Amino acid sequence: MRVLGIILIVAGILMFVFNGFNYQTEKRVADIGPLKIDKKENHRVGWPIYAGAITLLAGIVVLVTDKKKA
Repeated sequence: MRVLGIILIVAGILMFVFNGFNYQTEKRVADIGPLKIDKKENHRVGWPIYAGAITLLAGIVVLVTDKKKA
């Protein structure tokens, strides 16, 4: 459980630092014989600040409760 707590803490901190990430896909618009037209689309995956706070607090709770059991 200690490893899970540390992972959650690191993930929570990273969620505070980075508000999300972008990725790009390519979509075929037209395919007429030898003519092919592609379009690049940008997508953003974001999360709210409180999600990072909840993840960080969950990691701290897991870490603290694990130490009390030992």
